[in-house]
Amino acid sequence: MELSNQHQMITRRMLHNDSSLADHMALVTEKNMLIAELKSYKTAMKIPCWIEAMEDEIKALKSNDTWSLVARPKCVNVVGSKWIFKTKLHEDGTIDRFKARLVAQGYSQVHGLDYEETFSPVVKPTTIRLILALAVTLKWSMRQLDVKNTFLHGFLKETVYMEQPPGFKDLNFPNGVCKLNRSLYGLKQAPRA
Repeated sequence: MELSNQHQMITRRMLHNDSSLADHMALVTEKNMLIAELKSYKTAMKIPCWIEAMEDEIKALKSNDTWSLVARPKCVNVVGSKWIFKTKLHEDGTIDRFKARLVAQGYSQVHGLDYEETFSPVVKPTTIRLILALAVTLKWSMRQLDVKNTFLHGFLKETVYMEQPPGFKDLNFPNGVCKLNRSLYGLKQAPRA
């Protein structure tokens, strides 16, 4: 039995040998440019859909009173912040939405100074299967729920300071820092809060 590859993949070798494929690849790249995961907010600030996603995230953070802008205190650790970009897709591969998430750079937190303990909530797959089996057996209605900004609902016990979000510094208080009132992705204590 002979196996053959029926996939229409364009390799670099094919691209090098056939210049007409280069035009095709340029069109595919341009079409999928919005789907690509961005690495910097500077690039995102040039693309309207990503600007809107970042503004939505900032709006959610502010409406949730995630931080208070305060003067930079002396002799404290101030963690950085950065943007993470994700393109959410429908099952058919079309774009659902653009998600920008502000993340605290918690790797610079110091144990005993910025946090005392960490916690990572985990659900075992057997527990999920049990709940689904009960739902089917007892004919419960099931719904999927996607909670935006889940981590932002927990209050922090520790005092944590974070740099202002890149691209969204308060022009009236440019040297201020964010004193976090609520948990933020990236903090060591984020899952516990």
